[in-house]
Amino acid sequence: MAFVSGRKTYVVPDKELLAQHVAGDEHAFGELVQRHRDRMWAVAMRTLGDQEEAADALQDAFLSAYRAAGRFRGDAAVTTWLHRIVVNACLDRLRRRTLRPVMSMGDDATFDAIAPKGADPTSAHETALDVSAALQQIPYEQRAALILVDMMGYSVDDAAKVLEVPSGTIKSRCARGRARLVPLLGHLRNRRDGENVGTEKGGGTTQ
Repeated sequence: MAFVSGRKTYVVPDKELLAQHVAGDEHAFGELVQRHRDRMWAVAMRTLGDQEEAADALQDAFLSAYRAAGRFRGDAAVTTWLHRIVVNACLDRLRRRTLRPVMSMGDDATFDAIAPKGADPTSAHETALDVSAALQQIPYEQRAALILVDMMGYSVDDAAKVLEVPSGTIKSRCARGRARLVPLLGHLRNRRDGENVGTEKGGGTTQ
């Protein structure tokens, strides 16, 4: 939601939109959803690894946020508050259900985040599937910490605020999660090394 005043465009801050929603503005919350839906979808998709589960979790999360807006204390950013609700919705689903070990990934942003620039799209897709499958095999607390810190770029302190645990707990969960992922994803390094060797052998220019 933005207003033009003279030559300046004023964008209503997230906290103000949330306050407007609590006050009865029927459009304010929809604007918040529009702003942050893509990023929240990425969190849900990376946590659950399944489009249908992620969509359901996101719907649950936004419904919870809609109802709980009046309890927002304002001591954190609205995005942090939304992330916390989305992550908790995902973790609730993980606690209740055993997901399939290999999922269909539909999040292009996930592929872009994992694959190096210039990588073959097919290879990047395979890598994303491998990473998703591996993430499903580690405890959900470690998975959530790794997704926030390593994939979403959150600082340890910010991830701790989202998950409502001490920073030291986030560090521990990330360390343990990475250790669990190493044997599960070792083949990716071998695949990449093999591709590099092939490139070196076949590289160069002909005169």
